[in-house]
Amino acid sequence: MRYARILALTGGMWWGTMACPGGVVSLPAMGGGMWWGTMACRGGVVSLPAMGDEPQSAVVVVYHRFGEDAYPSTSVTIEQFEQHLAILDEGGYRVLPLEEIVRGLAGERELPDRTVAITVDDTYRSILTEAMPRFLDRGFPFTVFINTDAVNNSLTSVSWDDVRAMHEAGVAIGGQSAGHGHMAFMDRGRIEEDLARMTSDFINELGFVPKLFAYPYGEFSAELAAMLRDVGYDAAFGQHSGVAVEGADLFAVPRFALNERFGTPERFRTIVEALPLPVTDSLPLDMVIRRHSPNPPHIGFTVAEYVGALDRLACFPSHGSEVALEILDRRVEVRLDRPFPPGRSRVNCTLPATEGRYRWLGIPFLVPGGEEG
Repeated sequence: MRYARILALTGGMWWGTMACPGGVVSLPAMGGGMWWGTMACRGGVVSLPAMGDEPQSAVVVVYHRFGEDAYPSTSVTIEQFEQHLAILDEGGYRVLPLEEIVRGLAGERELPDRTVAITVDDTYRSILTEAMPRFLDRGFPFTVFINTDAVNNSLTSVSWDDVRAMHEAGVAIGGQSAGHGHMAFMDRGRIEEDLARMTSDFINELGFVPKLFAYPYGEFSAELAAMLRDVGYDAAFGQHSGVAVEGADLFAVPRFALNERFGTPERFRTIVEALPLPVTDSLPLDMVIRRHSPNPPHIGFTVAEYVGALDRLACFPSHGSEVALEILDRRVEVRLDRPFPPGRSRVNCTLPATEGRYRWLGIPFLVPGGEEG
C-alpha cells in the first residue's frame, strides 16, 4: 500500500497522510463542500494548490412590481414569479432574512452555500396583493424598501395600514428615502432634508427607523454612502448585478434586479447559482462620473488569489463598448473604447467556476444628464 502526504490544503492546514492505492488518491469533500475528486500520486506525495477560504456570500434579488403587465421594465409576470419561487423551493437554496445576511457579510454569522435574500423596492400594491401571500405561503422572508412620500399617495400604492400589516406579518421594512429622488446628484442639504423626512415618517407611523437602506434607482455616490454610514445605517443596497461578499463595502451591496426581460427562469437559475468574484483596490472610487472626470473611466481591480486562473474572465459593458482586458498577475484593467452615455450604466465581469456556476462582479456607473435632468 502506498501513502500520499497531503501538503497544502485550505490555507496551508496539514491534513496528514492518505492511502494511495494504485497511484491515485481519492479526496473527500472539503472546504465548504467542494469536492476534490482524485489526483495522481507520484513518489508517494500529492501536492495540492494552497487555497484561501471561500468568503461568505449571498445572492440578493430585487423586485418592484408583480403581474403589472403595463410596466414590463419593472414588473415580472405572475408566471415568472411562480417559477422563481419553485426554483428557490426545490433547488436547495437557503432564503434568509436580509438582516441575517448583512450579519454574515460583516463576519458575525455563517452563511451556507446558495444563500439568497429577497427584496422588493417601492410601494406598489401588487407587493401586498400578489407577492406577500406567495412569499408567506412558502415561508420565504423578504424585505420591502419603502419610499415614504409614496405611501397613501395613489390607488396603486400601499397605505401605512398596509405597511403595518406587512410588518406585523413578519415582513422586514427598509428605508428608500422619502421622495425617491436621484440622490447621487443632490447636494448635502437636500439629502439631509429627505432623510429627516423619511425618518420622521417611520417614527410616526411604525415607531422605529429601519437600519437597512436601498438607494432609489440603485444610484449612489461616495458622499451619500458615507452619510448613511455616519447616521447609523448597517448597510445600503444598489441595483447593480453581482454577488454580495464578505469583506466588501456594506454600503454598495449589489442586487440582481428582476423584470420581464431579465426574469426568465433560466436567467433566475443562473443568478441564484452565482458565486462572488472578490476584488480589492477597485477603481474608480465613485459610481458617479462627474463632468470633470475621464469618461470612459479608468476601471481596475485586483482579484483574490483563491479564485484561481483569470484566463476565462470576461467583462461586458451595458452600452456595448468594445472591451480590452489587461491582466497582470491578479490585477485586471478594463479598457473601453467609448464613453458611457448619460444615465445609469454598468460593467458585468464573470468567470466560470465549478458545477456550471459563474463568479459575478457588477460595477455601476452614473453619468449626469440622464433622468435627473
